[in-house]
Amino acid sequence: MQQLTPSQSALIEPIDGDVMLSETRAWSAINTGTSNLDGLAMQAGQLADAFSALPGEIELVDPAPVTVVDAEGREVEKAHGQHLILRARPEAERRILFTGHMDTVFPEDHPFQDQQWLEDGVLNGPGLADMKGGLDVILHALKAFEASEDADKLGYDVMVNSDEETGSLASAALIAELAEGKYAALTYEPSALPDGTLAHARGGSGNYSLTVTGQSAHAGRNPEDGRNAIVAAAELAVRLKALHTKKISVNPAKIDGGAANNVVPDHAVLRFNIRPKAVEAAEQFEADLKALIAAVETAHDVSIHCHGGITRPPKPVDARAQKLFDLVRDCGAVLGQKIGWQSTGGVCDGNNIAACGIPVVDTMGVRGGSIHSPQEFLITASLAERAALSALVLQRLASGEHL
Repeated sequence: MQQLTPSQSALIEPIDGDVMLSETRAWSAINTGTSNLDGLAMQAGQLADAFSALPGEIELVDPAPVTVVDAEGREVEKAHGQHLILRARPEAERRILFTGHMDTVFPEDHPFQDQQWLEDGVLNGPGLADMKGGLDVILHALKAFEASEDADKLGYDVMVNSDEETGSLASAALIAELAEGKYAALTYEPSALPDGTLAHARGGSGNYSLTVTGQSAHAGRNPEDGRNAIVAAAELAVRLKALHTKKISVNPAKIDGGAANNVVPDHAVLRFNIRPKAVEAAEQFEADLKALIAAVETAHDVSIHCHGGITRPPKPVDARAQKLFDLVRDCGAVLGQKIGWQSTGGVCDGNNIAACGIPVVDTMGVRGGSIHSPQEFLITASLAERAALSALVLQRLASGEHL
């Protein structure tokens, strides 16, 4: 470990891991599954109270309208919770964007709602790592930074959305708006590995629903008059999977539709996900999908409506972003934290931010693991560790560090 300077020691000294753990546990106790609007409203209120300790104005922003395709193939609106924004020193020449999310993947009726100690310093509970702990890291890093003599040199926006776990469709425009003009961004997903490894380059992600409309008929008397939507959807699924390559993952996930066994089904909905590793692969897939839909429509005499698309563009790491990674690594070295990184197929709001041309490190949150499962855990010492890391990064950026 390198020797901390007096100003660095003074910066991180007030960070209290016990206080952070208490807050994180209280937030984890609130169910905030993306569809639990009451839980999200309660969480947003508690976050607003906690972040009011920082300068700037706090605002709760209504979600953008989002539609989904139901099992009958109808496009319906899906409700989301409000997003929280804190704006501090908007007049500052150099401004940073902090992002996190308050929603989890565990709905209100999911059996995983409680916390338990797995061993000393390792706590199991919903959203502790992904990412109630990360939200607390943002709060305490900023509180430490605000107490420093460098605080007035840097402005920032904090955005905590309510729909990251379902693709940020209700907050994507807000993320793009807040990213504009920022010097850099930090996002507080948990580390890629329990040892603190950061996610580096990321692939992209897209979710699609293909609604197939055929023609019903009696399966015994006149089946030739029918146009079987299930069969067409099945062919779509098989041919989509054939587009899977090393450059793009294609995963047909679900087919809804059909009727009684003696009825030729006249509707079906095929849902699938893609994970392009590069922008070029995403663009090629769009062309391939259009041709595939046209071919299946002709072959089966059905109509097919496509809903959805790329929601997370691939996230390469350019030279400025690499400098930000290097800065985080160097700050970690000062604190005795070994920081490395690796590419990943996962996606998050960091993809959206990078697509705006802003350098971002998007796994600045806590160390933990087994996220999106009832085995999710938080390494509690990492709350204070990662808050200190972010505070030090902020101090370096405020002192004129160039990316």
